[in-house]
Amino acid sequence: RAVIINLFSCFLQGILERLDSGEVVIGDGGFVFALEKRGYVKAGPWTPEATVEHPEAVRQLHREFLRAGSNVLQTFTFYASEDKLENRGNYVAEKITGQKVNEAACDIAKEVATEGDALVAGGVSQTPSYLSCKDKAEVKAVFRKQLDVFVKKNVDFLIAEYFEHVEEAVWAVEVLKESGKPVAATMCIGPEGDMHGVPPGQCAVQLVKAGASIVGVNCHFDADTCLETVKLMKEGLQAAKLKAYLMSQPLAFHTPDCGKQGFIDLPEFPFALEPRIVSRWDVQKYARKAYDLGIRYIGGCCGFEPYHIRAIAEELAPERGFLPEASEKHGSWGNSLSMHTKPWVRARYVYVYVN
Repeated sequence: RAVIINLFSCFLQGILERLDSGEVVIGDGGFVFALEKRGYVKAGPWTPEATVEHPEAVRQLHREFLRAGSNVLQTFTFYASEDKLENRGNYVAEKITGQKVNEAACDIAKEVATEGDALVAGGVSQTPSYLSCKDKAEVKAVFRKQLDVFVKKNVDFLIAEYFEHVEEAVWAVEVLKESGKPVAATMCIGPEGDMHGVPPGQCAVQLVKAGASIVGVNCHFDADTCLETVKLMKEGLQAAKLKAYLMSQPLAFHTPDCGKQGFIDLPEFPFALEPRIVSRWDVQKYARKAYDLGIRYIGGCCGFEPYHIRAIAEELAPERGFLPEASEKHGSWGNSLSMHTKPWVRARYVYVYVN
């Protein structure tokens, strides 16, 4: 079976071929939050040294997202630039270099991807170097070190994610394009735009002109806010007569009261956000709204667990033509409740399907 899967994976379509064909691409969820809750990531730094220290934990989470319906396994390289590791005290030259973290992340994601129909995306994110006002060449050099690993490991495509400043995001895209691989770019901004006031539509235009084939938002805001922001990006691209695929990976929390910087400013961040967690039904509504808006790369960020991703896959099963493996034990919209021992619980199955 493993040999068959590996042979099949040689013929998998790339990210742009999938999107060109009209396929809905489902991303994965939030690794730093999920692994922090499980005891493998330190809140605050949010750095991914777990790829070296606890690869089994990272591997298992990838596997759960894949089983839930993810088409893309993003390498656990969020905040894995060497300046971030040094900045937060996690850089130990003989044990946890940036190169080791990035290489381990690629190896784990590629291993799990062979178990299904999934692509591997290498990811970079905002850097302390930019926030410390280092120049363009220095910041680009930070991204290039990660890119060297992604090229060496031959990931399928690249993602520049979690950027508050479009200038830095553009620099990241320019570096990633040096690989010749497709590039997606997402910003952690709301409808007000980036931290310098650049509107979402203009952010999208700059990212596409820099070379991004897929643009959108991730993190910091809930689904409704993210979709509002992507809509503004779409309008900006249309006005500029530019084409790109749209991508959305919001928080799995209700955060309508967020300010410009999103959920990091909430008093509950990061240890008391649980009362804000969205239900799987909320996620299905999000997936449908995203699809209707024209977004074809739909996933999640912080707070998104595998069951949330499964909800996306179940909602969009008619468009995709199949349910994920994880639905075998679950069934779309809870039809397994029809087997419950209590009649009033079985009645919920009828209610769900009728309503």
